[in-house]
Amino acid sequence: MQRILVLGGTGFVGRHVCEKAAGMGCRLTVPTRHPDTGKSVLTLPWVDLVVADVHDESALTQLVRGHDAVINLVAILHGNEDAFDHVHVALAQKLVRACQAAGVRRVVHVSALGASVDGPSMYQRSKARGEATLAAGGLDLSILRPSVIFGAGDQFLNLFAKLQSVFPVMPLAGAGTRFQPVWVEDVAQAVAKLLSGAHAPPVIEAVGPDVFTLRQLVQLAGRASGHMRPVLALPMALGRVQARLMELAPGAPLMSRDNLDSMKVDNIATPGMPDLSCLGIQASALAAIAPSYLQPDGGDPMLHRRRSAGRF
Repeated sequence: MQRILVLGGTGFVGRHVCEKAAGMGCRLTVPTRHPDTGKSVLTLPWVDLVVADVHDESALTQLVRGHDAVINLVAILHGNEDAFDHVHVALAQKLVRACQAAGVRRVVHVSALGASVDGPSMYQRSKARGEATLAAGGLDLSILRPSVIFGAGDQFLNLFAKLQSVFPVMPLAGAGTRFQPVWVEDVAQAVAKLLSGAHAPPVIEAVGPDVFTLRQLVQLAGRASGHMRPVLALPMALGRVQARLMELAPGAPLMSRDNLDSMKVDNIATPGMPDLSCLGIQASALAAIAPSYLQPDGGDPMLHRRRSAGRF
């Protein structure tokens, strides 16, 4: 039985990854600073929820010991340069040292489509630096770069649906930016395939089969939820003012200026790069899945589970 350490296992993607890995018969260790967030994985077989701060290097080193592989899903979408560096780069540095000390070589790292040292946003640049740090660590490393991830419980299409249930019009910066959304189950399946020893290139882009503009995605979310509103495309300068106001509001912002910087480039597949098909995965279409969980009654939870069953 493989022993797998899952960093970020209690998050949206992490819960699906844990379900796939547990279904393969792996024994999982899932660290969390807040035990309440781990309730969704406690019902899975062979899952050990451990209270720990993975950014504490001594704690991380102890966690890595005794495992056959590490999955790293830890990421943030909002923050300043220091915050992105702390989560995406410094953690990668600590993970390399922890793996070297424990003699663990296998790491599956979930990064982001568009990660680039020359990217227009702090998020994209920090993601690229994190990848480079892990790649230089002498590890048996697989990097998965997903586009924006959708699925029941996501904070993407659900957010657009919720906003349209409240506001009569949707002011939207970056309305023409193109995305290639990927289903969370396909991302989780890819991670599971990589854990199982599937032969694969070192970097894989995880994208869906279809390309949408942001405007089209907002319209799809509104239509499926029964609250479709007119989209008012904002010029980038006005969008930055809107994002700045959102940053000042309490809690995590709905949109930040760094998010807008990311949208200066399309978030779509790179020609010639390996995609999910190299793992034998046929990416699922957003239009076939999203309406089942965006409909006004919240969709049929059993339908979501039936769609997921037998995917790996």
